[in-house]
Amino acid sequence: MGRSNSIEVDKMIEECGVFGIYNLDGEDNASDLTYLGLISLQHRGQESAGITVNNGGDINIHKGMGLVENVFDEAEITRLKGEMAIGHVRYSTSGSSKLVNAQPLLVNSIKGSLALAHNGNLTNGPELRENLERNGSIFHSTLDTEVIAHLVARAFEDDIVEALIQSLHQIKGAFSIVGMTDDSLIAIRDPKGFRPLSIGKLNNSYVIASETCAFDIIGAEYIRDVEPGEVIVINQDGLKSRKYSGHNGTSLCLFEYIYFARPDSNISGQNVLLARKEMGQKLAEEVDIEADIVVPVPDSGIAAALGFSEKSGIDYVRGILKNRYMGRTFIQPTQQIRDLKVRLKLAPIKEIIQGKRVILVDDSIVRGTTSKQIIARIKEAGAAEVHLVISSPPVSYPCYFGLDTSRRQELIASQNSVNEICEIIGADSLHYLSQKGLCNAIKNDPEIDFCTACFDGDYSNIDYFSKEEER
Repeated sequence: MGRSNSIEVDKMIEECGVFGIYNLDGEDNASDLTYLGLISLQHRGQESAGITVNNGGDINIHKGMGLVENVFDEAEITRLKGEMAIGHVRYSTSGSSKLVNAQPLLVNSIKGSLALAHNGNLTNGPELRENLERNGSIFHSTLDTEVIAHLVARAFEDDIVEALIQSLHQIKGAFSIVGMTDDSLIAIRDPKGFRPLSIGKLNNSYVIASETCAFDIIGAEYIRDVEPGEVIVINQDGLKSRKYSGHNGTSLCLFEYIYFARPDSNISGQNVLLARKEMGQKLAEEVDIEADIVVPVPDSGIAAALGFSEKSGIDYVRGILKNRYMGRTFIQPTQQIRDLKVRLKLAPIKEIIQGKRVILVDDSIVRGTTSKQIIARIKEAGAAEVHLVISSPPVSYPCYFGLDTSRRQELIASQNSVNEICEIIGADSLHYLSQKGLCNAIKNDPEIDFCTACFDGDYSNIDYFSKEEER
């Protein structure tokens, strides 16, 4: 769950996934479809899950810690009947891993009921929280979502949808939100479009999801993305759109393509698997290594390794086996135990690797601890050489927009050159994809720009964000 897995701890981690559905025919199976949608978004968060359902104005909620299938059973889904629902899976980047921080958040005020599920991070969240507390607000969680709820309650607008839209002008940072009132489903994306959010249609049901893979699992058809700075309101009158902020350029997170999104999702018109494969091909164009086999780090390096192999002509081989049945361990997490968990999780196949010059492909290096252990294991298996190639640039700067990046000094590329990193992790050579090569590999809408701050420290394109002191 979340940080318990030492393999994923050495990756950039997404905060959460959101899902929403409104059935204009009034069928009461919204919770069933939301459950399936959250299953498909499980990769975006494993700490907690929740569903809020509206049954003719009667709103019910259930949430808990753990995976979707552990939080909900058949009886619970049967109880949560309604024509409208929103759901959330969470991995905490701000706020501790506690049930009180599970989403959706359901609040009641004189304006009516409001359920909210949020993906992202408010850069001015602490400031807003402090101001609200000074003026009498009482918080029960550490969620940015609760900050938004308090802003809605204090808004001058009596209509709860208008109050929510009014509150958006006070918040800064990354936010893709699904919300639900007594009679409407709402979808909101921040003015820069940091996190993805899409609209789908299933018969007479409208569906909102962080990724299009959630549409596929329920048989819905993708319509379009929620645009940056757009509010979508869905009710018995159908779907209505309005802009609450001017469009001043996008900053879509590149790590959606590199690691976060499921390979079968389409982000801004680009299939994720094909983008990752193209990253591998660009990488093969940029480096020249004499080797015998190309081996992916499962599962994060598979698509890029396929592209690298195709472009270079070097054989692609699944030389590392991933143990898919290793759950959480209750052994104390000493460094020795964390190292042993990597050995349990990834097992090199000696007969394939022995005596070979190996090109090992992965998508990123954050702290470097896992790369070091994997390379050591491959060399233990008898590899003649191990050349690590990474299908993204070095991660050198922290992210403030909803990713679990640690303090800057813990990012291995912020303190070390490529040659120094190579020596630390024990590779025979280390090669990163250039930033230009990465951007060229993503063939989406040419009007969409990317946030590259974690690679180059350039926050200047984020005009409504004042970067806090580097931690």
